[in-house]
Amino acid sequence: MTDRTILHCDMNNFYASVECLYNPALRGKPVAVGGDVEARHGIILAKNYEAKKYGVQTGEALWQAKQKCPGLTIVPPSFDKYLRFSRLAREIYGCYTDRIESFGLDECWLDLTGSERLFGDGKAVADRLRERIKFELGVTISVGVSYNKIFSKLGSDMKKPDATTVITRENYKNVVWPLPVSDLLFVGPATTRKLARYGVHTIGQLAQADGEWLGRRLGKNGRTLYAFANGLDCSPVVANDAVSVIKSVGNSITAPHDLVTDEDVKLTLFILAESVAARLREQGLRCTTVQISIRDNELFRYERQGKLDAPTSATRPIADKAYALYKQHHTSSKPIRSLGVRGTGLVTQDNVQLSFLAEAVKIQKQNDLESAIDGIRSRFGHSAVLRGIVLTDSAMAHIDPKGGHVIHPEPFGW
Repeated sequence: MTDRTILHCDMNNFYASVECLYNPALRGKPVAVGGDVEARHGIILAKNYEAKKYGVQTGEALWQAKQKCPGLTIVPPSFDKYLRFSRLAREIYGCYTDRIESFGLDECWLDLTGSERLFGDGKAVADRLRERIKFELGVTISVGVSYNKIFSKLGSDMKKPDATTVITRENYKNVVWPLPVSDLLFVGPATTRKLARYGVHTIGQLAQADGEWLGRRLGKNGRTLYAFANGLDCSPVVANDAVSVIKSVGNSITAPHDLVTDEDVKLTLFILAESVAARLREQGLRCTTVQISIRDNELFRYERQGKLDAPTSATRPIADKAYALYKQHHTSSKPIRSLGVRGTGLVTQDNVQLSFLAEAVKIQKQNDLESAIDGIRSRFGHSAVLRGIVLTDSAMAHIDPKGGHVIHPEPFGW
């Protein structure tokens, strides 16, 4: 069987690179993209190589980064810009294949199998892509070329910025096996620590371990990682026109201040429920189950869920169920730092069983009313129509809940 040709393209320091592109005065200076301290999202989201030299790390607090690098310039994230550049990069990738799988905004796998006669081998295409992205978008990418997705991902991480790394069946033992096991995709800190206890520190040691033993120690994940280390990954690159089945729709928020009273929580859950309901209507869906996520001010987090009486895409029943779950399960009385609401058990509106019961008619009227509100907001903005409950807290009243997300089968969090 002929080997596949898989590329993994990784846009270097993506957020920071885009910000420097829009503001040339930042070039050559240590720059980081960070959350809003006022809104308590004060962490480093991305940094450039100049900041990295000072030890600035993604995920650390802004004040820690400033201690390491007093001259660090921190700019707020501009996700509209990042989405635009991500889309433009995919359009360039699409000139060479229709099999493109995103891995976040800044990374993509490309399957070029069978395209060599048109565009050249994998390295030639990788080099051409690097030049096109640099010339047309003004940012750089690193590209890994291999016969499977795992090794191509490793390749793109090995040389940065603006480099191509080729990993083949002939050289992977020399190139991949000396790397730390933590470099392998899906090996997180906990798995790294567990493997270290068994004397497994490199990808080569993982590859040469007994597969059955790994299965007993790590379960299914152990056997999967054993296959990855030995170059046995055969997972496909998903075509760019493939549509994942939506499993749930959710939104979460870190509150501007700790939520201490039940009224604080009710207001926040209502804002989140309104966002979830609007997204359900956009997708032509209704949920049958509501799930909440709670994190208190000591960062303890848990989830609870409950069934609805009837499928809905209206705010009130989702909010009421979310609040009931909170009252039932949050017994610690600790102030709450963040909340999430998710609608699951989704059904299409066309598949909802018709009923003339009073409650079903009431729910349909609620759905129709909120659909009309959607129309007003699409024309005049979200704040054109606000519920009275939102106006009880001035800080929350200015939050636009559109920052939520549709959750697909991939293991995304809240």
